[in-house]
Amino acid sequence: MVLPKGIFSIPNMLCYYRLAYIPVMVLLFWLDYIWRGEHISWPAWLNVILFTLAGLSDFLDGRIARWLKQETLLGKFLDSSSDKMLVGVALMCLLAFQQLTGWWIIPAIVIFLREILISGVREFMAYYNVVIGVNWTAKWKLTVQMLFIGFLIAGPYGPDLIPYAEEIGKYGFLFAMFLTVWSGVEYFIEAWKNIRRLEAEGKV
Repeated sequence: MVLPKGIFSIPNMLCYYRLAYIPVMVLLFWLDYIWRGEHISWPAWLNVILFTLAGLSDFLDGRIARWLKQETLLGKFLDSSSDKMLVGVALMCLLAFQQLTGWWIIPAIVIFLREILISGVREFMAYYNVVIGVNWTAKWKLTVQMLFIGFLIAGPYGPDLIPYAEEIGKYGFLFAMFLTVWSGVEYFIEAWKNIRRLEAEGKV
């Protein structure tokens, strides 16, 4: 059996799934919002299922790429970009459709700001040909984010399946915020060390 390679390789197709799911996610959020008073829960549950599959695809694509020796620059770009887009749009929808309100908006803002800051740091460091490896905290923060965002997507229907699901989602999301900040601080410290080194070498 000949496996597809290049832009249509299995790892890349998993990334395409995450990108293609984003507009579907927005639609399902909207349907859930307009039907919420009628207790029509299938849009929320379908969203949870598809979001869970997106999380699993993120877990698998890099491993499959290494196993099949199909790692490419396109795949690495898609993997990183699709993750951020998926989480970012999910947070925007949770805010827009009032599933995160009050002070619970703060963790979402913090996560947004962290991603913008680190993306800026990466772009700056790349200008000087410095690549900072991803640490274990950064790897786990995305997993934790997606896990508890799934609880939040289920919204008021979550307790029908898991007791206190809404509370688990919110406080788990708070934990995800702290893990996100921690990983960002670690990344920034490593970047700062490289900046000081470049300054000492007269390259900045």
